[in-house]
Amino acid sequence: MESVPDLGSSLRALDVMSTEPTAAWTGPRRWWAVADGVPALDVEGLALGAVRAAATGLNALTGTTHRYSVDAGPTAAAFDSLGHLLIGGQKPEGFAPLSGFRKTADGWIRLHANYPHHAARLMEAVSASEPADVDRALLAMTSLEAEDLITGNNGVAAAVRTREEWVAAPMFEAASQGPWISFGHLGATTEPSRPSSWVPSAVPYRALAGLKVLDLTRVIAGPVATRLLGALGADVLRIDPPHLPELTDAFIDSGFDKRSAEADFRNPDDLAAVMELLEMADVVIMGYRDGGLDRFGLTPDALLLRRPDLVVATLSAWGHGGPWQGRRGFDSLVQAACGIADRYGHDDDGGWRPGALPVQALDHATGYGLAAAVFALLTQRLATGLGGTARLSLARTAEELLLLPTGIGTDVELPEPDYHEVDSPYGRLRYVGPPITVDGVPIAYQEPPVTHGSSARRWR
Repeated sequence: MESVPDLGSSLRALDVMSTEPTAAWTGPRRWWAVADGVPALDVEGLALGAVRAAATGLNALTGTTHRYSVDAGPTAAAFDSLGHLLIGGQKPEGFAPLSGFRKTADGWIRLHANYPHHAARLMEAVSASEPADVDRALLAMTSLEAEDLITGNNGVAAAVRTREEWVAAPMFEAASQGPWISFGHLGATTEPSRPSSWVPSAVPYRALAGLKVLDLTRVIAGPVATRLLGALGADVLRIDPPHLPELTDAFIDSGFDKRSAEADFRNPDDLAAVMELLEMADVVIMGYRDGGLDRFGLTPDALLLRRPDLVVATLSAWGHGGPWQGRRGFDSLVQAACGIADRYGHDDDGGWRPGALPVQALDHATGYGLAAAVFALLTQRLATGLGGTARLSLARTAEELLLLPTGIGTDVELPEPDYHEVDSPYGRLRYVGPPITVDGVPIAYQEPPVTHGSSARRWR
């Protein structure tokens, strides 16, 4: 059997993980064929490696005779979960009209305008009164000029760079340094504020029963992590700001086995309520742009000072440090900036245009990396009583992908995924399950997504 990259090697930073063997995997090694002779990256290796990291962390955490492992078929389906989702028999909507690749005077830029506030900032930045004005404005400036103009107005865009251009860019060093999962506060001497009473359940399908997880994430990567934690039995409470709309389709796709509440952190009463939730939480996962929650006292350092036994995992688009540290970003924009979109470029009727990975693999891989980090830190907490922090970024995940060898194995066609159906507040859902198995049996979601913002701000 061909090898799979050991993305979980970052977990060895924790002594409690140093002897844990990497979780087993089965199935074919490659399945996302690329047409037209495009030199494909090892997206399958990234996917299998990320999910194996999560399964490895689960094996260390539970320490039972039950073993978690990974199968290629469910992994491929899970990385395209939104593509397989049907809501009332209908496919989810794709990117908004203003999102996508656009030509500039010297090349291409990738826009992200799925959210109304991002679309408004884009239009304002280029002085556009209608969508057609955006294309005309972009053709009058270079890609880098357009990138600076849009991001300077708090919009979301990234120039399409070659790999060589990205490596030479000031942001590259910060985005590529360090391990895939960066742990902090390891071996702290501070005594925990209270003894942790949580221990894993002996029931392997519900190993995280009783674990309280505060989910401060949006879009895909963070919600993918907390969706897996919820599937394993954790009490996941997602908190969203009422003034920032979420994309309904993405919310449904990642909303299984969690509850959804709203809180405006700018409101002192709402912020106090969230801080009260944190007093009883075991895990908090934050997925806003780096530094986006700092002004509310929600930094990893502040949370660990308040609760030394807390597990805090964070993700951002561009990483912790560098000139783009606080810049907004998404999977598609990271692909554009770091050379992936150029690598997957192809000719069509209008000439050459950039391309994209077959799935939003940076998001999903980072999500399973977050879950792996949480499992590793919980294992440490069981041993020492102390929590810790972990950081991941989409840009760092992209570097893992770009460093993998290409041309491994032969592409195969996977069978149709195992589909499941359930009624929900949004209608009948068809969906695929999690990518991890226990003793060869797939883990399953237990509860359908709830209506956005419908849950009480309290633990069960």
